[in-house]
Amino acid sequence: MDTFSRDMPGAPCWVSLATHDLAAAEEFYRAVLGWEFRGSRLGEEFRVALAGGEPVAGVGAVVARLGVPTAWTPYFAVGDADVTAARIRERGATMAVGPLALPTGRAALAADREGAVFGFWEGEVVPRWGTGRDGPVWVELHARDPFAAAVFYGEVLGWADERPGSLDVAYEQGHVVVRRGTRTVARIDAEAAEAAPDPQARPRWQVHFTVTDLDAVADRAVRHGGGIASAVTTSAAHRRVTLRDWAGALFAVTEATRRP
Repeated sequence: MDTFSRDMPGAPCWVSLATHDLAAAEEFYRAVLGWEFRGSRLGEEFRVALAGGEPVAGVGAVVARLGVPTAWTPYFAVGDADVTAARIRERGATMAVGPLALPTGRAALAADREGAVFGFWEGEVVPRWGTGRDGPVWVELHARDPFAAAVFYGEVLGWADERPGSLDVAYEQGHVVVRRGTRTVARIDAEAAEAAPDPQARPRWQVHFTVTDLDAVADRAVRHGGGIASAVTTSAAHRRVTLRDWAGALFAVTEATRRP
């Protein structure tokens, strides 16, 4: 049965890497994360990454054509891309690309008022995306003002409204946590981001992928031309680190330390 963005309003529904070299991207992520790749209905410039046989992410050679930076970007499900674009403009943020008509829906890129880039999608979505063992753990916004960011995204994407299927938003242990049912799908954290040249210190969305051996993944990233972009952080439940791929795109990997 098909699943559509209107059925999961405001929830992350996909992540995509904008790159300038599809072949190099496939080689890196196959070696580091063990992904396989197949074609997509979006054309020769787009590929779908598979983890355990399930779609986990998109990779598109769109940097030159659309003028976007090499980066990982989360996409949020919306019922009407035009309405969402209007809400973004009304709140002083920036529409960067689209909405563009694609074979399975409509996509757009925007930047919030602090400059963090995100996408939104109206149309068919991958059923149960992000819930598998190898799917994204969550997407996380590093923001100067997490409360203002939560209000912005709540108004733009319809978080915590009265519609069926809307997301719950709560403040827990210094973080804004966004859930769909019992599953955490997004988090907003404060970030020391005062005009720093370090891209990690600027407001941005970060994508987390689940791995079983964080140290081995980090080592493979370095050996295949990437790098380690942060110290490893450890909690009672997880170990996490931010990595950099061969072209400079940042992503995070998370290893569970507390087994179910």
